[in-house]
Amino acid sequence: MTKRVVLLPGDGIGPEVTAAARRALEAAAKRFDISISLEEHDFGGIAIDNAGDPLPEATRAACLAADAIFLGAVGGPKWDMQEKRPEQGLLALRKALDVYANLRPMRVLPGMEEYSPLKPEIARGADMIIVRELTGGTYFGERVEGRERATDETLYTRGEVERVARVAFETARMRKKKLTSVDKANVMATSRLWRATVNDLHKAEYSDVALSHVLVDAMAMKLIQAPSQFDVILTENMFGDILSDEASVIAGSIGLSPSASLGGGVGLYEPIHGSAPDIAGQDKANPVGSILSIAMMLRHSFGAEEAAKAVENAVEATIEAGARTADLGGKMGCKEAAGAVVERILG
Repeated sequence: MTKRVVLLPGDGIGPEVTAAARRALEAAAKRFDISISLEEHDFGGIAIDNAGDPLPEATRAACLAADAIFLGAVGGPKWDMQEKRPEQGLLALRKALDVYANLRPMRVLPGMEEYSPLKPEIARGADMIIVRELTGGTYFGERVEGRERATDETLYTRGEVERVARVAFETARMRKKKLTSVDKANVMATSRLWRATVNDLHKAEYSDVALSHVLVDAMAMKLIQAPSQFDVILTENMFGDILSDEASVIAGSIGLSPSASLGGGVGLYEPIHGSAPDIAGQDKANPVGSILSIAMMLRHSFGAEEAAKAVENAVEATIEAGARTADLGGKMGCKEAAGAVVERILG
């Protein structure tokens, strides 16, 4: 059965890393005999320019009909502070797809410790997945704009917390059976609901998983002090947005980090690095995060574990061989680095 994949290149370096992701997906599909069809649609700032909306109806319809979606990046100074912003399209797409669980893995590859901003002995061995709730909380609450007073509502229901917590517990079961839930329960009512819900689910269904709770401000510190102590981290939308970006640079570059947004019938996959408009069109972007996002697509949307592992192994072997972009001390551009990975995927 042919898998329908929608590509949303978006803005900034988005088209460059999407091209790299496409090459990697096509290589994996060829090697492992996976039938795919690919189509591209405008999304984000480019869609505002071309259609007056960051998520045009044609793009929305294509995404809802897809088996998986790859997103390059959205946003840029051109659209900052405008009434219509690229990020509004991203929030709307996540809501339409009901992808409530965002998985963001971070691993310090052997030999890459020296590129981490942390001391090598602190960064060594760090290997975690942050499970971020994606469709609730402050980003989706009611808001009142204003120059003198403004409000942003933070809202969670027990059901919203329970469903993403279940994803985190199941992920922990497949790894080290260790889960850290992050909240601000000493101050926020939503965090007290969060903690109570996680505790109840743990007691009822996941007592085999070791569960601990950490306040978000303490977690920001602990990630820097001793990242290797964490395995699976569960947290709400805004906290997860911040902590996952902090964790991503531990590996040496934010350009290395992939993500998968799951929960509905269609998975959304994207590198977490953003649109990087300062280097857009210069062939300087690191394609690894986008290629590893394809590995997550193969695993979670297609059930193609062997192909996913082949992509991940190709990335690791390429980096180990010194075929790297400038952010990792190399001299390759985005296209050349992607080509080095694709060669290894094809074997």
